[in-house]
Amino acid sequence: MTKKVLNVKGLRCPIPVLKAEKALKNLKTGDILLVLTTDPQAIKDFKAFCEVSNCLFQSFNKTKNVIEISICKSL
Repeated sequence: MTKKVLNVKGLRCPIPVLKAEKALKNLKTGDILLVLTTDPQAIKDFKAFCEVSNCLFQSFNKTKNVIEISICKSL
């Protein structure tokens, strides 16, 4: 299992979701993508994205102004 970090701080949706979608294409099933964002709408946007794509929204963590979103690539 690989863990990749995607830093999209300062970008507003849909850009973080589009960059995450591109990054997920290079990952294998079971790999984790950790998205670092400052967009307050990102949690909602990534949950919606995961419902329609091959990934699982695992968790999120807010620290100061940064939101860490963990996504696992599924089949």
